Amino acid sequence: MLTRCFCHSIVRRFKPFACFALLVLSSVQAAQAEEEVQQCKLLTATGNPEYPPFLWGKDESGHLHGAVVKLLDQLSKRIGIKIETVYVGPWSRAQQEIRSGRADLMAGAFYTSGRADYMSYFATPMMYTKSSVWQAHDATFEYHSWEDLKGRWGVTVINNSFGQTFDNYAKQNLNILSVASVEQAFSMLAAGRADYVLYERSPGIAYVDHLGLNDKVVAVDPAISSEGLFLALSKKSPCNNQILKQQINDALRDLVQEGVPKAVLLESFTNWSRQ
Repeated sequence: MLTRCFCHSIVRRFKPFACFALLVLSSVQAAQAEEEVQQCKLLTATGNPEYPPFLWGKDESGHLHGAVVKLLDQLSKRIGIKIETVYVGPWSRAQQEIRSGRADLMAGAFYTSGRADYMSYFATPMMYTKSSVWQAHDATFEYHSWEDLKGRWGVTVINNSFGQTFDNYAKQNLNILSVASVEQAFSMLAAGRADYVLYERSPGIAYVDHLGLNDKVVAVDPAISSEGLFLALSKKSPCNNQILKQQINDALRDLVQEGVPKAVLLESFTNWSRQ
């Protein structure tokens, strides 16, 4: 009993000091986080270079084009940190750059649990996109649900995702070959070397028109998925700290509420068509 009373007495006596120490520690941590934000003068972003009108190509300086680039330019002004959206190679390489922390921001990705292991998603989707089944005009088949794809051979791009739910279904039930580029996927479909292609509708329309395959392939309904296109930060980025993530999240939410993504998407559709 004496020991218990003594312990309670010690706790009451030193509680104010413990609270003060916690306040000091919190202040130090906040100051360190703020210093990290100030030291972060540049964010590099990358993504799928075969994804018009969201992202595509590269210019002479190695920068990507597209709606997401225009949106990140607006985001850069809001947070006061320069964002460069750069070409690093195909979609699979872009994911490797984010996984390693050599690039900071993933400029557009669907959410999957696997990707969430190496990058932090911002809560507000930048845009939304539907993914479709593409068939050859002269070799169509009945398609009303995912089950209609069973027993057929499909093609998509390496490391592509169509949302966690469809990805899980496809892994267990479908035969899907992954190839290096969307051009290769659509060329295989047009040549009769695959039964269908899985790819997002808007980028697919852009590439089919670019490749002159409008009379050879077609997207069919219903869409296999409709997913939010997210901005995400590499967990190994030197700029990965809570204050900066909150600043980006708040600015991105405001831009979406103001309708900026819709405006830059329409502009990028026009720019891609002119090419």
